[in-house]
Amino acid sequence: MENFLSPEFWLAVGQIIMIDILLGGDNAVVIALACRKLPDAQRTRGILWGTAGAIVLRVVLIFFAITLLQLPYLKLIGGALLLWIGIKLLIPENEDEHGNIQASDKLWAAVKTVIVADFVMSLDNVIAIAGAAQGAGGSHQMPLVIFGLLVSIPIIVWGSQLVIKLMDRFPMVIVLGAMLLGWIAGTMMVGDPALSAWVPSTAAAKPGAAAVVSPALHYGCGIAGALLVLALGKWFAARQNPSTTQAG
Repeated sequence: MENFLSPEFWLAVGQIIMIDILLGGDNAVVIALACRKLPDAQRTRGILWGTAGAIVLRVVLIFFAITLLQLPYLKLIGGALLLWIGIKLLIPENEDEHGNIQASDKLWAAVKTVIVADFVMSLDNVIAIAGAAQGAGGSHQMPLVIFGLLVSIPIIVWGSQLVIKLMDRFPMVIVLGAMLLGWIAGTMMVGDPALSAWVPSTAAAKPGAAAVVSPALHYGCGIAGALLVLALGKWFAARQNPSTTQAG
């Protein structure tokens, strides 16, 4: 029970909520597009059932992701992917990624569309949330994941438009979110089992538990990952829009 009162637990909860809001804005768009042709009486049911199915699927995927991240080199791969996702958040998008979402006037067809689309789009969420949950440590990773997702569901489904407007008005929210992904990537990669022979570690707090990366290196890699995302994201954005840099 004391694990749930630790600062690490609530820090990870905050990270999961931030990740799901930042990377889950597309989910609200998908839900709206998939359910737009349903009769008014069924639209709310379609949104709720589609969201519930998508969340259950995501919890299952995150469970496997947390397990797989114990294997050598997968944290390195997952961390590299998170770095790229964070960089992409800082690059303006010109394409409509949701043009192929098919609407249906049948309830279960719309629900299926929501679940399938969320499955295809949720790789970034899954890896980021698994990394944040691992940062909390202990045996409460899955309760942490479920709690974080449950808290973020109403924010995404009912508050997505507010979140999008906040991001438009305060671009720093996106920048901080991208840097958060870089932080998680850095702390994830340095903890890869394949690097254990070269990475300084400290003894585990509990007997029989694995050694942990030294705090200085852990936080140092997190800061390096965050700054790397910020620098590369700004550089790619400047290359994509050279006129803005010339004007400044």
